[in-house]
Amino acid sequence: MNKRFSRTCLAVSGALVLAISGCGGGGGGSYFPIGTVGTTPAPTTTTPTATTLSGVAATGAPFAHAALTVTDQAGTKVCDTTTDEKGAYACTLAGTTRAPLAIRAVRDDQTLYGTSATASGVANVSSLTTVIVARLSPEGNPASLAGAIKTTPATVTADTLNAQVAALASALQPLLGALGETTIDPIAGAFSANGTGQDKVLDALVVSVRPDGSAANVEITVKTLPTAADSAPVSIVFRSSDAAIPALPATLTAQDVAPVPAPDVVAAFVSRLTACYALPLSQRIRGASDTTSAIGGAADVSAPACRTLFVGDDPNTYLANGLAVGRDASNQGAFASLFRSGATGLQWDRANVEFFRANGDMVLSYRWTDALGNTDHDTLAARNVGGVLKLAGNTNAYSASVRPLAQRRDLLNTPAFSSLTTGYNVYIDNRVDGAGAPLFSKVLVTAASGEQRVFVPTPGLSYLVVTREDNVTLTSSPVFRLRGEYLDRSTPGNPAEKETALYFASPQYTDSRISALNDQSAWTLEFFHANDAVANVVQAYRTLSRPLTLGEIRQASFVDLTPSMRVGLIGSSAAAGAFTFGAASQAKPNIVDFSSDGNVDAWTVPPGALAPTSFIAYGRAPFGSSVAGQAGARFNDATGVASLARKTVVRCSKQTAMDLHCDTSFGFPQYAQGTTLNSFELWVRSARQVEMSKIVGLYKLQ
Repeated sequence: MNKRFSRTCLAVSGALVLAISGCGGGGGGSYFPIGTVGTTPAPTTTTPTATTLSGVAATGAPFAHAALTVTDQAGTKVCDTTTDEKGAYACTLAGTTRAPLAIRAVRDDQTLYGTSATASGVANVSSLTTVIVARLSPEGNPASLAGAIKTTPATVTADTLNAQVAALASALQPLLGALGETTIDPIAGAFSANGTGQDKVLDALVVSVRPDGSAANVEITVKTLPTAADSAPVSIVFRSSDAAIPALPATLTAQDVAPVPAPDVVAAFVSRLTACYALPLSQRIRGASDTTSAIGGAADVSAPACRTLFVGDDPNTYLANGLAVGRDASNQGAFASLFRSGATGLQWDRANVEFFRANGDMVLSYRWTDALGNTDHDTLAARNVGGVLKLAGNTNAYSASVRPLAQRRDLLNTPAFSSLTTGYNVYIDNRVDGAGAPLFSKVLVTAASGEQRVFVPTPGLSYLVVTREDNVTLTSSPVFRLRGEYLDRSTPGNPAEKETALYFASPQYTDSRISALNDQSAWTLEFFHANDAVANVVQAYRTLSRPLTLGEIRQASFVDLTPSMRVGLIGSSAAAGAFTFGAASQAKPNIVDFSSDGNVDAWTVPPGALAPTSFIAYGRAPFGSSVAGQAGARFNDATGVASLARKTVVRCSKQTAMDLHCDTSFGFPQYAQGTTLNSFELWVRSARQVEMSKIVGLYKLQ
């Protein structure tokens, strides 16, 4: 417990001998040390003793190479360091440092928070300490704790911390019992990111803390072994402002908890992936050169360092989204990057086990970084084979995904109707046969809530679109939007009334209903084939995160246009609400050159925002086409964007043989005369697999 001292000699103990006369309980008198009679002794000072604050930052997996800062009661940054490979840190604090302290560890788009009532000792930083900090912070925003400490130091004391630690330990008691742990102290307890003790508890959990402006929405999910693909997660959901934290189910047993491998086993797995990609292409792939991407299949993977990544040490065992390991002329294939020269030097790290499938395979999130420093996040499936993780495909027949989407729609020509929307992006690849006809007649999508929607193919689009409640009327998007509102709260109405081509749930979800959704929601997709003789195929999906509430989205940062790019786009589209291509040309082909005049940057990435990794152009084929049913058909053309890029180029790409928005009269595809562009999308997914989308709309709403 902290002790408060009155202003006494104890506060200046180094000068105690010289201060007796001022601190004594009686008369005056003076004291002169021997040998100084008749002289005035020189004053002495004592430098306060420096202290050490140390701990571990982890989510279960070490929060390695994170930027960690410590702020003291005065609001002064007293430590600025980086966590090591194991997530450990140590700060030497000046003796003048005043507790309590606020601690923050930042890595990519993820931030962990911690705190300490003293200026020395152990102060861990984890997903669980972030929950504690949220419950102590104004409006539940962990980032606000430093300011709260400055104005009200009593926000963090030994007593307030002990109360929060006890409440959290009580809520987690069923899990602690299942893991053979009696209790935990996430803040000051002995801790190493090695899969034992407190780290074993963290390994078994997925924790999310999302401030929305009035409190934080918190979810704590246990990594269990599901009995079926659609098994509900074991979790607790609450607000940081709630008086009590709900407890995990008392029925939770050791058999329910998934066997999460220790962090060093997971780290070894991605290290082996990095070792494979460190090899030149000619060593990875039989018969390949180091300068030209190869075409081949699983049998052509020759390097032992690469073959042993897969179950059975054989790439032929891997199947994901209907694709086997390989690369064709269209760059299609599972692990096609193995065959690409540009992937040499790809580094894999920050792997974390997210959940388990009913067959015992686990899904991991990870980050890759290429030789140029560009990064992205994704997931993969792995199997524990004798203590070694091996790549195991999802065995799905078709390519599809279900991810939460947070979107800011920036309407340049009618800014009052710019909006925020949230929901699930149910992306189903629009497969076609050799003649260009759709492979599917429809796909029936069942959400974790039991709600069902029908998705159907549309000519010109690379994805299936969701239909309205009648299962017939088309929308323009694969996004199942739960809620929307105008960015400017003073604009009356709702985006659903103006953006009639988009799908919105009816009635729309409230933010409180969205916050109650589970991060790990189980979905099923049933594929109906255009050829009735082919049996339906059912595939299961589980999300890593729920959609953000609109309150949470308002706290987020998005990529933005540069001022010059904004002015240029408005100037070229203000009259018609679109950009229209002129005649095709050999010398100056019709392409989308998304850059400002002078070939300079088109967008910026503000602090806290994620750099886009994909760019999509949306528009319509020329009107007045002589082909029935194709006049003005919608299209989308996409290209990958390096995370370090700030401009890009998109070229026309035909979806089917009947797609009319491309002109190939000069021997290469370019946009046909009369093709219009009405919007662009800058897209990226976070480490939690939340898609962050910025729509730049040229079209006008009335």
